Amino acid sequence: MPAVLRVALPVPLPTLFDYLPPATGEAVAGSRVLVPFGKGKAVGVVVEAGVESAVGNARLKRVLRVLDDAPLLDAELMATLARAADYWLGAPGEAYANALPLALREDRPLPELHEEAWALTAAGRSALDAGSRRGGSRALLEALARGPQTAELLHEMLPGWRDAARRLDEAGLIERTRTQTAGPMAVTTAPSLSDEQQQAVDAIGESLGAFQSFLLDGVTGSGKTEVYLALIEKVIAQGKQALLLVPEIGLAPQTVRRLRDRLGVAVQVLHSNLAEGDRARAWLRARSGEAKVILGTRSAIFTPLPNAGLIVVDEEHDSAYKQQEGFRYHARDLAILRGRALNVPVVLGSATPSLESLANVQAGRYRTLHLRARPGAIRAPQVQIVDMRAQRLDHGLSPALLAAVTDTVARGEQALVFRNRRGYAPVLLCYSCGWHAECPRCEHPMTLHAARRALICHHCDYSTRMPGQCPSCFSPELKPQGQGTERLEEALTAHFPEVPVMRIDRETTRRRDAFEQLLEGLHEDRLAILVGTQMLAKGHDLPNLTLVAIVGVDEGLHSVDFRASERLAQLVVQVAGRAGRAQKPGRVLLQTHHPEHPLLRQLLAQGYAAAAATLLEERRSVQLPPFGHQVLLRADAHQREHVDAFLGEAANALTGTPLQLAGPMPAPMPLRAGRHRGQLLIEAETRGALHSALRPWYPSLSRLPSARRVRWSLDVDPIDLY
Repeated sequence: MPAVLRVALPVPLPTLFDYLPPATGEAVAGSRVLVPFGKGKAVGVVVEAGVESAVGNARLKRVLRVLDDAPLLDAELMATLARAADYWLGAPGEAYANALPLALREDRPLPELHEEAWALTAAGRSALDAGSRRGGSRALLEALARGPQTAELLHEMLPGWRDAARRLDEAGLIERTRTQTAGPMAVTTAPSLSDEQQQAVDAIGESLGAFQSFLLDGVTGSGKTEVYLALIEKVIAQGKQALLLVPEIGLAPQTVRRLRDRLGVAVQVLHSNLAEGDRARAWLRARSGEAKVILGTRSAIFTPLPNAGLIVVDEEHDSAYKQQEGFRYHARDLAILRGRALNVPVVLGSATPSLESLANVQAGRYRTLHLRARPGAIRAPQVQIVDMRAQRLDHGLSPALLAAVTDTVARGEQALVFRNRRGYAPVLLCYSCGWHAECPRCEHPMTLHAARRALICHHCDYSTRMPGQCPSCFSPELKPQGQGTERLEEALTAHFPEVPVMRIDRETTRRRDAFEQLLEGLHEDRLAILVGTQMLAKGHDLPNLTLVAIVGVDEGLHSVDFRASERLAQLVVQVAGRAGRAQKPGRVLLQTHHPEHPLLRQLLAQGYAAAAATLLEERRSVQLPPFGHQVLLRADAHQREHVDAFLGEAANALTGTPLQLAGPMPAPMPLRAGRHRGQLLIEAETRGALHSALRPWYPSLSRLPSARRVRWSLDVDPIDLY
């Protein structure tokens, strides 16, 4: 029987597909191929070549065309992806597709790798002189008036410049050009490292060229980034590549600047806000070995690294590293997998390490390095609990909090009021009959957004106009309950009319470059009151920010989610760490109705490490992750009985295994976007027992009689049981 090709296609099925080799050209593992699939065509990745087919050749279709002269995915990446698909029980085709930027998943020629640059035309210079363009177009013309600029520099100077470039290019005002190969860039002098920082650099530096996992446990403001920079410098000096992951796109621009200014090399960036062509070029430059420093968010963990020297995962505790749909991998854990395959050290950095990483330290799998001091800062911020009981609150703000903000702005400094809930109010209530605005598709309270005069469901994005009277009893007594960032912004603006109040959440940063521009203004040490969600909790350095007030602490103290305490402790420490990062002392206020809560007390008296140790022991005593292992089967459908039937059949297929099952049961949010939701939680004491039972079970799920009536997904090591 002639040999065939085994191909991974980007479909959510737990299988690979066999095809006959193409009529011309040779396809090898790691190459992309164009194949007939269903009634159309698809681009897939060859996983194996020269294998025997399980079905007769007469039933097989032939590969239409080989798209690559040489394999696009190297042997290490192919092997790592196979292991990842096996561990996270993902559809193999989705795992391989994840490794490729979108532009490389299509039947199109590879983009050119020479550096893209733009210049003004004569007509463009005239338009600039005449002042005929406004906004982003004018800003781009002004940037190019100083001379041709590379796309990389334009991304940094004017995030979101592509739309303006398209308009100006069509009008003949700018044109593509080729830049001369840049000479060495100017490099800023590295600050001298503290003893702790130097010890960390030396310890990790000794491991270059071998696999070892390090947990860099450093208090906020302790200079973890300086340790990363010193290590990346060593790696570049050896002619190797370094990959640095950050959890949020918002952290990328400031990190790019810091890397380039210190290291004097181009930094290739990979995240979802980039144009697809730019993302593909960065990926291909890494694959060729030309890119020495690669910076990216979660999906950048799939970047090819032919000359790998180091992988760094900053803010390793952050839940943004977990993919929540499709192939549900965790980038931090995948970084460890790749580090082992590439034989390079992996550095996980955090001021609030995840309980998973701390358990790995206890088990001897990770080596810990501590940074306990804050170089350049006077002292750690002073943390104070504000007891909200028996206090008269103003829109959820206590007199003590308002007095602290008053003192801060009087000194010309910045204050942050942190509330992890956007919108104006989480509930709109009728005082006459008790009616409240509920999403018809989720049966969940809708959030009032006063500026847009709309009620919006934060679960499915359903929106409707804010009613003028109660739809149930027609009373005009509709009152917002609770506070979101929009309501806090309004209250603070009323209290401090002379001070700029800036709200930073998903509503105010919808524009591509909005977040970066807001942060730029705050770096100028001007007076301001910030109101923000967790977007502001991550790694941003604001030297003039000296007061942080956290409201809404109590929601994390009494949650049914066993991870809520860990998340609250991390959030409090991370947000508090924004205060007093330069020469000015910082102060942190925690508003709560539960000032005696043991988690808050321990966090304040002994710090995050002690609180995390207590939480770890609690988890160990009841065999919850990281000491027990979980997989969550989720299902949803328009009819509840279809969900129940599928989950029941799935549970029956696991009888006789050494696994514990919780469910089938409705999801914590049983209805979302008009679909009924249910879940089956599968637990085991060891990872081996869990996977050996689930490997044969997973492919059988799609063959269950009720599988066609539901949407279902498997989540290995879930971080949300919603």
